[in-house]
Amino acid sequence: MKVILFGATGMVGQGVLRECLLDTGVESVLAVGRSPTGQRHAKLGEIVHDNFLDFSGIESRLAGFDACFFCLGVSSVGMSEERYRHLTYDITMAAATTLSRLNPGMVFVYVTGRGTDSTEQGRLMWARVKGKTENDLLRLPFKAAYMFRPAGIQPLHGIRSKTAWVQAIYVVAAPLLTLLNRVAPKYMTTTEQVGRAMIRVARDGYPRPVLESEDINAV
Repeated sequence: MKVILFGATGMVGQGVLRECLLDTGVESVLAVGRSPTGQRHAKLGEIVHDNFLDFSGIESRLAGFDACFFCLGVSSVGMSEERYRHLTYDITMAAATTLSRLNPGMVFVYVTGRGTDSTEQGRLMWARVKGKTENDLLRLPFKAAYMFRPAGIQPLHGIRSKTAWVQAIYVVAAPLLTLLNRVAPKYMTTTEQVGRAMIRVARDGYPRPVLESEDINAV
């Protein structure tokens, strides 16, 4: 399986990249981002790209892939709906539309979050935007598309959040997060489990297009 990975330098993306590089069934990984991953591996290729609304200049390098793991995401805290929609919906759909045209046999896996509003009518701005993004991704002509909605995610294997205060919380709360992952899989997963589940779903499929934390852990 040949994989394209967006967001490889973020916390979730780091975990997904690690599992892809470890998985013998993944032949190659192409990381597309605004900055390099800083990693070197025989299976890893990289494209540093600035304009995530226009991929025309690199289209020739985006064809021939079996799966895309889209792990880009930002917090909506302190952000206007217009700005959040641009960074969440517009960028995701620009990439996905391009990939669906170049790779009609591709499986697209998108990381959203628990509480995403599929009706697009709820009170929470971020949930409405995520819901519209999910809905429109599911309409694209991919072989299949899956929406991953994790609740809490515990970083493992030295993976760190790029946001300093978030990383500090993870460090302090690590024992509690480990316990929650064992006793409350509905509310907690890990970067390792997310990465492994993405690979499994891309390879073998899943009965439903939306996977919550407990589904991710079960896979």
